[in-house]
Amino acid sequence: MPRLKEFYEKTVVLKLTREFNYKNSNQVPKIVKISLNMGLGEAIQNAKILDSAAVELGAVSGQKAVITKARRSIAAFKLREGMPIGVTVTLRREKMYYFLDKLINIVLPRVRDFRGVSPKAFDGRGNYTLGIKEHIIFPEIDYDKIDKIKGLNISIVTTARTDDEARFFLTELGMPFRKSGQQH
Repeated sequence: MPRLKEFYEKTVVLKLTREFNYKNSNQVPKIVKISLNMGLGEAIQNAKILDSAAVELGAVSGQKAVITKARRSIAAFKLREGMPIGVTVTLRREKMYYFLDKLINIVLPRVRDFRGVSPKAFDGRGNYTLGIKEHIIFPEIDYDKIDKIKGLNISIVTTARTDDEARFFLTELGMPFRKSGQQH
């Protein structure tokens, strides 16, 4: 069993139940999935960049990345419907706990001048999205072998009904939120 899942079941569930007075164990927020996404607009000119991004995202997540295609054409960007434009991975069950544990304890502390993640990046329904500017902060990425530094989005989907529940939940799991008043 992943370390973070065990911590969630033994400690976090009790704290959440006390804080929000849940009457049923099914009301306690859980993580449903974690989605990793790299949008690569420059893939229109350079198709090789998608292959390297898929390999790198696969290394970071421990799961094979899927190439996403454009849903509609946008003439201003020379983009046609069906063109490959990004890569994505969806993590569930044990893999999402291993990834979140790695993100909180290894990856985020490697960010230069890190003061915490934004506490405002919730969507109003208890889900949290985090943008990373440089994917090279992940230990699986070999700095010498990358062709270009890419950014990625990490979306943590929870069963929390409000942002306050989700913020408390993720804080208890160890997510390092910035103190209010601190700017990035």
